Amino acid sequence: MFDQAFTEAAIATPVVELLSADKVFANGTRGLAPVDLAIQPGEFVCLIGPSGCGKSTLLKLIANLIEPSDGRVQWWRGDFSKVGMDGRKLAFVFQDPTLMPWAKVDTNVRLPLDLAGVPKAEAQARAAAALENVGLAAAARRYPRQLSGGMRMRVSIARALVTEPDLLLMDEPFGALDEFTRNKLDEDLVRLCHERGLTNVFVTHSIYEAVFLSTRIIVMAANPGRVFAEFVVDEPMPRDENFRRSDRFAALCREMSALLSDASLASVVS
Repeated sequence: MFDQAFTEAAIATPVVELLSADKVFANGTRGLAPVDLAIQPGEFVCLIGPSGCGKSTLLKLIANLIEPSDGRVQWWRGDFSKVGMDGRKLAFVFQDPTLMPWAKVDTNVRLPLDLAGVPKAEAQARAAAALENVGLAAAARRYPRQLSGGMRMRVSIARALVTEPDLLLMDEPFGALDEFTRNKLDEDLVRLCHERGLTNVFVTHSIYEAVFLSTRIIVMAANPGRVFAEFVVDEPMPRDENFRRSDRFAALCREMSALLSDASLASVVS
């Protein structure tokens, strides 16, 4: 359920719209068939599907890291030139934390602010607040090599949050972590997004992760990559271990498993 803060007017203006956007790569491979998709403020949308179905390609279109071959992508009903203004900020978290090994944690988190010319005192305060939000205040003066994999990913998330984004894009950020760490980070992430009113688009291969995190799941099929189905998870936010242990969660996972199986079969047949 979305907070009262998201008014009807805000919900009527999508954060991102893909309008018959597709992608054909230079070698002629069609990575993504035309996609029509709108992401509303405050949604947590997961992209899931078999390998090669275009999840990361779709996410990169939303991030403006690549351009569509045809069709359009809009951000807040405008072009990308206005992204970065107040209320229209975007941050991307990659699969690998990509931290500077020679720099301490707080310096890594502060990097986007330093590059933007934010005064050092303000940047340091915002970095400290971001580390506090991800539970790493005590690790501010450590080096990345002194942290576990889960802690390094928390640093990467803090570096994204320090810019105070409105749209957070995440490409399988927890895929390489053990299940216990992954579950904990999922809980922390859904709480942070709920508290901040963030809109999130998140790529995953995990049915359990998608159901736990999402307000809506986009199921994709391959050959070519395309949207196969949409699945709404109409459960209260934020969520915790009680939801993960519930019969409702198990039932939703079974439904998602069936949908994903159908998408995989459709990918083979195509």
